[in-house]
Amino acid sequence: MNFFILGGTGFVGNFLIKFILDQGDDVTALVRDESKIKIRSPNLEPVKGDPLKQGDWQKELVRSDVIINLVGSPIMTTWTDKAKKMILSSRVDSTNNVVMALKDSGPKTFICANAVGYFGSRGDEMITDYASPGKDFLSDVCVKWQEAAMGAENLGHRVVVSRFAAVLGPGGGALDQMMPVFKRGMGGKLGNGKQWFPWVHIFDLTRALYFLSRKKEIKGPVNICSPKPVTNEHFTHALGRALNRPTLFRVPGFGLKLRFGEAANVLLASQRCIPKVLHEAGFEFKFEDIEAALADIVHQWK
Repeated sequence: MNFFILGGTGFVGNFLIKFILDQGDDVTALVRDESKIKIRSPNLEPVKGDPLKQGDWQKELVRSDVIINLVGSPIMTTWTDKAKKMILSSRVDSTNNVVMALKDSGPKTFICANAVGYFGSRGDEMITDYASPGKDFLSDVCVKWQEAAMGAENLGHRVVVSRFAAVLGPGGGALDQMMPVFKRGMGGKLGNGKQWFPWVHIFDLTRALYFLSRKKEIKGPVNICSPKPVTNEHFTHALGRALNRPTLFRVPGFGLKLRFGEAANVLLASQRCIPKVLHEAGFEFKFEDIEAALADIVHQWK
């Protein structure tokens, strides 16, 4: 198969491209800067363009069997009006441009990234793939992002809305800012630490996306998260043990809000997400337990 990847130079994108190439498939990657692609392969073709703008890249996209959109500006920043606008537009505009390119195309598979932030903070509730959305800013972004992606379904394409949990992996992702702090022995739980923390190992995320590309019967929302979510306190202690460092500190909620403002709600939200669709489709996670996942990641971290 031929894959067209938007957002291929990011943390997830680089891992995903390598995984797809390892399976023997071809990849076309949309990039603003070709030098940011870390992989070199005769089966990888970079196409220069801006996913937020219409361009010749849209003609290349329709030659692929599977389109995966990973575009989205970082969430963990201070949510100024400008930042909020970019968080929303980077996701929705890139998705709309994909749908526009697919208008006169034969049937394709379109896998659009999304996030478990769709659900908002839900306490101890078990959250499956088709649970209702929350009512905060990030939920609203995810709802509009999903609505944009589903526009391709109205054109006759198979659409999968892949809701990512926090992605854990070596060299980046959700651990990027945590690792230096925890390595210095200054890590600790956030708030009271009782909030549920949905997570997924980068290896399982890439495997799940590839699995979804081939499971033609799956469409609509899919939670991509370990079947064993943990509390923030559990995660904190597990990372400390993996690094052989103490985790005695605690970051109070008001401290997070002073640092991140409204975005602190992402860190304090409780989302006990379960990958029901993937489980029922027969997907098997290699890293279900947070301890095994973190041990693997710490071993690989550079």
